[in-house]
Amino acid sequence: MKLIDEIVGFAPEIRAIRRDIHAHPELGYAEHRTADLVASLLEQWGIEVSRGIGGTGVVGTLKRGSALRSVGLRADLDALPIQEANEFAHRSSEDGRMHACGHDGHTAMLLAAAKALSQRTDFDGTVHFIFQPAEEGGAGGKAMIDDGLFDRFPCDAVFGMHNWPGLELGRFSVRAGPMLASASEFEIRITGRGAHAAIPNESVDPVLIACQLVQALQGILTRNKRPIDTAVLSVTQVHAGDAFNVIPNIAVVRGTVRTFTTEVLDLIETRMREITEQLPRAFQASGRLDFQRNYPPLVNHEAETEFCRRVAASIVGEEQVLELEPVMGSEDFAYMLLERPGCYIAIGNGADGAHRDGGHGAGPCALHNPSYDFNDEVTPLGATYWVRLAEEFLAGKTP
Repeated sequence: MKLIDEIVGFAPEIRAIRRDIHAHPELGYAEHRTADLVASLLEQWGIEVSRGIGGTGVVGTLKRGSALRSVGLRADLDALPIQEANEFAHRSSEDGRMHACGHDGHTAMLLAAAKALSQRTDFDGTVHFIFQPAEEGGAGGKAMIDDGLFDRFPCDAVFGMHNWPGLELGRFSVRAGPMLASASEFEIRITGRGAHAAIPNESVDPVLIACQLVQALQGILTRNKRPIDTAVLSVTQVHAGDAFNVIPNIAVVRGTVRTFTTEVLDLIETRMREITEQLPRAFQASGRLDFQRNYPPLVNHEAETEFCRRVAASIVGEEQVLELEPVMGSEDFAYMLLERPGCYIAIGNGADGAHRDGGHGAGPCALHNPSYDFNDEVTPLGATYWVRLAEEFLAGKTP
């Protein structure tokens, strides 16, 4: 790997920062300590800082020369509401909160890149270091955009990166086009008529209707959607009744929908609404659908993806930059890619979790797992990638 020497040199400092962030996790829109730390470090390195973007977001701006070209590099700040199972020294100090997705590492990699770039004078243009709040379900990316992110900090393109457990250290993985799915959630409320369970003929049984409806929803995927269009519709909750011998008045069905295109999502929501309104009516009941679209699909732009692939290959070699299969998880960097061209890339966090210190939990080093920990050996590589990407983009070396 062709790492930048100065980044390797101050890697221990960045590791200490990362572990401090890990030990003090904060949930979405409450990342006050983390934002203070990020802003303080950026200011120490002579980078202009703007606070409170989209709530607790921080943007650092570094300008060299007179060129108008600009690029945005994004990391996320927030933790998850998970009780950490690890017992090593930098485990979470907050019950029920944990950096189980590596946002502490993402922040550390971008900080390392900011420090390295602040010491360089050989690029011409502007780099915006975007530290985003509330990625984990809070749509912090959209909040920053709604707060004028790209108006206040113009970016010709914007780039993001996520650590990837199971992918070996020293590898990247990326794809052009749809990479991560949209995320939507739904609640269906079926209202019937309750009765004694021994006299079912006097009821309009919402439990029976819910069972029919759950099966009917799967017909959308198998009979309405084109087979070549990928989508997931998962019913994850069914709630009804409180007693063994009472047919309840109401049954509630909840779940999630994932797609790679808005067109498929439109189709699924429309058919869900029709089924919810019409099927219960056939049983003399009523149904109501509440459908909430959270994150859109994350779609990488073709030219920017090829650019990222080339930058990564210049550091680790072409054979270490893999083609990523689309993933049904979601990520609100998708909002930024709707506003500006760009690319989101995966960086290997290690194949087996062996990097974790003694005292790690018994679970796998997987995202959103209470035994997860970011691999600090990734930081010099991720920071080197950010620096090379910014320098080449501002030099006009994009495809």
